[in-house]
Amino acid sequence: MKTKDELIDDLLDLSFAEDLGDGDHTTLSTIPAEAQGRSRLIIKEDGVLSGVEIAGKVLKKVDPSIKMEVFIKDGSDVKKGDVAFTAEGSVRSLLIAERTMLNIMQRMSGVATMTRRYQDELKGLHTRVLDTRKTTPGMRMLEKEAVKTGGGTNHRIGLFDMILIKDNHIDFAGGIEKAIQRANDYCRENGKDLKIEVEVRSLDDIRRVLEHGGVDRIMFDNFSPELTREAVKLVNGRFETESSGGITLENLRQYGEAGVDFISVGAITHSVKGLDMSFKAF
Repeated sequence: MKTKDELIDDLLDLSFAEDLGDGDHTTLSTIPAEAQGRSRLIIKEDGVLSGVEIAGKVLKKVDPSIKMEVFIKDGSDVKKGDVAFTAEGSVRSLLIAERTMLNIMQRMSGVATMTRRYQDELKGLHTRVLDTRKTTPGMRMLEKEAVKTGGGTNHRIGLFDMILIKDNHIDFAGGIEKAIQRANDYCRENGKDLKIEVEVRSLDDIRRVLEHGGVDRIMFDNFSPELTREAVKLVNGRFETESSGGITLENLRQYGEAGVDFISVGAITHSVKGLDMSFKAF
């Protein structure tokens, strides 16, 4: 299995392959090979900065000789007009790196900004905002990193690092108890130390899980805030609790006040506007 760094490196290779092709002919035709210059990353709207570290990887991948000076770190609040960093080196290299770097940083900063908005809605509560697997193909590692930068918490990375028994698994397995038992047997037989979460659709489902045991977390799927409050009382701290489905910025706090430990929100990665910024010569 590939590491996080290897997956990011693959993403950068693909990004440059689709953007660069057989060469940046505009830059090659207009900029002398020996030309040196400086560019700065300018923030054009308020938000939360994310992707500075990855920007350094992008620049170094294009040209290891580029020098970067960082003024604002990932996770910082930024406002229009701020300069996050400068880069100095070959003008050709700076121009080639520009769009790939901006695409990544704008996306990551948009995710971080949205995550911060959601987590801020829960101030004073113990509830944490979780991301989901509803991510941009190929960019999951970066988007989940941006979620953490924005103050959120990562759920599972993929299908490999946690067992999440959802409604289809339960239905195909022949019931909630059978699905849970098979998951536990699988982990034991294969030497897997994986947390097990199960999705429930009713209070009766919760009672069945409580009676059977064998899970670490219970996910309340499409429960109302009122039903969620009942569900939390029913679980009574025996397992972690999570709300999912139909949750928006407008009703988020109601779910948090119902007492759940986590609220998973797909919108923080799948419905995000990139944070506006530019990379300009100076």
